Amino acid sequence: MKHIYLIGFMGSGKSTVAKLLAKKLNIRHLDLDKLIEKKLNKQITSIFKDEGEETFRSYESTYLKSIGITPVISTGGGIVEKEENIRWMKDTGIIIYLKTSFHIINKRLQNDSSRPLWRENEANTALFLRRIEIYEKCADYIIDCDTLSLDGIIDEIIKIYEYKGNLDGEK
Repeated sequence: MKHIYLIGFMGSGKSTVAKLLAKKLNIRHLDLDKLIEKKLNKQITSIFKDEGEETFRSYESTYLKSIGITPVISTGGGIVEKEENIRWMKDTGIIIYLKTSFHIINKRLQNDSSRPLWRENEANTALFLRRIEIYEKCADYIIDCDTLSLDGIIDEIIKIYEYKGNLDGEK
């Protein structure tokens, strides 16, 4: 069975969608950021502050490749920053981009201090625009989260899951 990798900008709902999708399909899910925090016994914000983004991205790649049989994986927003991560996800599963507008993400994150890369508006916009190109380029499927309810998003992913023959290559 291949993985479903949920990608998208911070605040796009990857963790929430993974949890609800797994529950609805009665399968396992994993939040990559939470795995990193658990393995290192350290919050993501502390890793960024103490060790820097480059070290965090290295941890991210290492733990991405260590995931066993877990059908649904929510990734961190920057997982696509390293080409090796994109190749790994392509080789081991399908990539679904939860496309969410900057306006909605900004509303969700404006008071969230747990996001180490969420800064003043200009930097946020630049990061968002740069990553959109990467998300769209590497995604196997794009779900427009601005136009769907949470249930609608889950239903779209289930359609993909069923179409892909439970992701094992059979229909």
